[in-house]
Amino acid sequence: MKRFLLYATLVVGSVISVFPYLLVVLTAFKSQTQLHTTKPWLPGNPPTTENLSTLLGGDFPAYILNTLLMTAALTIGQLVFTTFAAYAFARLRFPGRDLLFWVFVATMMVPVAVTVIPLFLIMREFGLINTWGGLLAPYILGTPYGIFLMRQFFRGLPAGLEEAARIDGAGPMTILVRVLLPLCKPALGTLSIITVISSWNSFLWPLIITSGDESKVITVALAALKVGIGVDYTKIMSGGLIALVPMVLIFIFFQRYIVRSVVLTGLK
Repeated sequence: MKRFLLYATLVVGSVISVFPYLLVVLTAFKSQTQLHTTKPWLPGNPPTTENLSTLLGGDFPAYILNTLLMTAALTIGQLVFTTFAAYAFARLRFPGRDLLFWVFVATMMVPVAVTVIPLFLIMREFGLINTWGGLLAPYILGTPYGIFLMRQFFRGLPAGLEEAARIDGAGPMTILVRVLLPLCKPALGTLSIITVISSWNSFLWPLIITSGDESKVITVALAALKVGIGVDYTKIMSGGLIALVPMVLIFIFFQRYIVRSVVLTGLK
């Protein structure tokens, strides 16, 4: 009976979790007429790809490319700068190291909406409004979460590895690149996946800092589909399906790294 109740609960939870995504897929392949004449949880008869063809035949591919470029740049920047900062906080000794680290980590408790206006004013002073520089600058140098994740992993590595390398004459950079980084592949993979997902789904900052099509990303393009008196829900769901597919594939193939992030952030 306990096993039956457990599986029943898991089935109900799975249905509740998957049902919104099912509605996105079903609605994306319906026409406006089918949307109002069929039940939301039933497919269109016959299914149509007109909405997807309309979006992919317009500017949507350019928005997808912009999102890919932004995601790639932020992921590379996150891996490089976060690794250096985490190594400094975990292994190097300098005055105020721990205080600086915890002050930096404490910024995770500050809502993003609080920092948007100051960031926008800073970007305006540097002339980076509606540019790729303004889009990438606030996050390409690393995030508190990424630094905390990597620092926890560095602190879990044996100190004897570094001591042996120092005896052989290796400096901090050599130790990081040739000794520690090869051991950090699980943490780097986890950080990469988390950064890709958060960058792909980023909406508030791209919406505020960009206004032209040259740097518009897919989340902002989706929001723009709702502008107007009449809302075409089938087209919105088609755009949502296009944006959703890459994230679903990433989750399917790399979910173990996502789960591992929870374990790594709890290491002592």
